[in-house]
Amino acid sequence: MPSKKVEGCIYQFRNCHILSNHKLIREDLWVRNGKILNPEKLFFDEKAYADKQIDCQDNIIAPGYIDVQINAKGLLEFGVTSFCPTVITSPPEMYQKIVQYAKKTEGSLKGAGVLGLHLEGPFINTAKKGAHNAELIRDFKNGFQDVVAMYGDKLEGVAMVTLAPELERSSEVIQEFCRRGIKFHHRDPHLIGILTSNQLPTDRTLFYGLIADGIHTHPSALRIAHRVHPSECGIELALECASLHPAQALGITDRKGTLDYGTDADFIILDPNLNVLATYIAGEKVWEGKTMKGQLQ
Repeated sequence: MPSKKVEGCIYQFRNCHILSNHKLIREDLWVRNGKILNPEKLFFDEKAYADKQIDCQDNIIAPGYIDVQINAKGLLEFGVTSFCPTVITSPPEMYQKIVQYAKKTEGSLKGAGVLGLHLEGPFINTAKKGAHNAELIRDFKNGFQDVVAMYGDKLEGVAMVTLAPELERSSEVIQEFCRRGIKFHHRDPHLIGILTSNQLPTDRTLFYGLIADGIHTHPSALRIAHRVHPSECGIELALECASLHPAQALGITDRKGTLDYGTDADFIILDPNLNVLATYIAGEKVWEGKTMKGQLQ
């Protein structure tokens, strides 16, 4: 029986395990008009049922991945439904050219949604510059005035900035970024320093990321990090590290990063080995792997 009270096709994704409240549970996922539905309200309030059923063939449904630091394309096939295009340390004219035209956009068949730019530099520490050009690294001794001179004042399309908090006048710069709703990220004192610090605020959650490729982070540092902050990284936590945690860091869990009722229907279907089989944005299939072509009907 199709829905009569509310416009829009109701999709029921059945025969699946969905990530909900930190667990994989055997339950269907209901979607309409790009949002996750509460089936109880659908049944009892609207007296409505699915217009279309999709057999997920006993696979996993998880929130779409969110990448907050990336310099690449071709994201849909890897399950990324939202991301922050990242600009590394560059000259002022390059930043300003990009920043003034940056817009936050929803994802579609054309690609993953843009949550805002991640400006990585140039206000970083030369001792921790990594692959950044040292000649382009700057400070902000004039406070936020130097930030505006570098990026321009049109920062509505910026979601995150990487800077060195040990730089002079960093506190006022960080406060101004926060006032504008822009998150900040930094490299000091690195992961080990964070995990072993006794100065962490008890009323806030700190998020950290690392590139575990043996190049950006030495294997011994990874082992130390795990021993200092051990966790059983099962499937559920692994999936949340790529979805819920970045959404929490950006403050967007009201619409992204979970499969909670009322949130955006950005999700992925994976096999038990976590290979991405299909990617959905706003409830619409935007990518499908060769092994699933035509099967998710």
